[in-house]
Amino acid sequence: MDAQHHGAEGWPRLRIDDWTDTRETLHMWLQIVGKLRLRNTSLLNHWWNVTLYVNPRGLTTSLIPYGAAAFDIQFDFIDHQLLIRTTDGSTRHVALQAMSVAEFHARTFRALDELGVDAHIQSHPNEVETAIPFADDLEHASYDSQAAHMFWRQLLQANRVMSDFRCRFVGKSSPVHFFWGAMDLACTRFSGRRAPTHPGGAPNLGDWVMVEGYSRELSSCGFWPGGGEEGAFYAYAYPEPDGFASHPVHPPPASYSRDEGEFLLPYEVVRTSDDPDRTLLAFLQTSYEAAAEHGDWDRSSLEDDPGRWSQPR
Repeated sequence: MDAQHHGAEGWPRLRIDDWTDTRETLHMWLQIVGKLRLRNTSLLNHWWNVTLYVNPRGLTTSLIPYGAAAFDIQFDFIDHQLLIRTTDGSTRHVALQAMSVAEFHARTFRALDELGVDAHIQSHPNEVETAIPFADDLEHASYDSQAAHMFWRQLLQANRVMSDFRCRFVGKSSPVHFFWGAMDLACTRFSGRRAPTHPGGAPNLGDWVMVEGYSRELSSCGFWPGGGEEGAFYAYAYPEPDGFASHPVHPPPASYSRDEGEFLLPYEVVRTSDDPDRTLLAFLQTSYEAAAEHGDWDRSSLEDDPGRWSQPR
């Protein structure tokens, strides 16, 4: 494998309309597993304790404490299985295949019970208009393994470039992590100042969740399976400063969506460009500058050159 090869062939094509049923089912499965991490971890600012992470086989919870022991859960989108491991060396697998959310919920909790993990989560999903309790959801029951694999490969590319972008900032910044509520990969920078109380309003989500998530002034970017024929990269600021929406953001196909309150760049624009990495970095950088310049951030103390120690190495 050529670790330096980041050409267009590394950016897979996956049309949104071609995997709707699988995406909606997978979203619910991800929420079930994400809620297990939420239930068993202490609050970390802005809910960073609940997220999943891209890894070499799919998405992982990372280590979840459980008494004096711990466990982790991984969605493996290569062998298509949910892998649960505990620190006593025990493992269980749940095959990722076409089945209802209710069946996935039952199989996952059965596996946890066999491992001695007494698991409890909120019974219904968040951030969706219709919140069918997991144990009753027979509506969502699709799994296209190729689509799931391609989505993970999209996340791999987005994660890599967003991680490079994160290195330019030395102020408070989130990891590049996956929020299962909205099913998006995100990275957020903070100015260091408090933000006005967020009004909330997300479907099936307490306003207090948004208040915690947006308690500090921020500039956020990410990737989600929406906003374009193959998904979209997004960028927004909270609170949004005057002049943000009219700031020139590159490349030219990027535009500000008043409905979404954020800049959007279709994934396919990045994928089909001559240099996908440079195209995406331009979007991430200029949309951040829209927030930092119009929000009067102290950029001289918050930014630095990630190559500042390259020579001694």
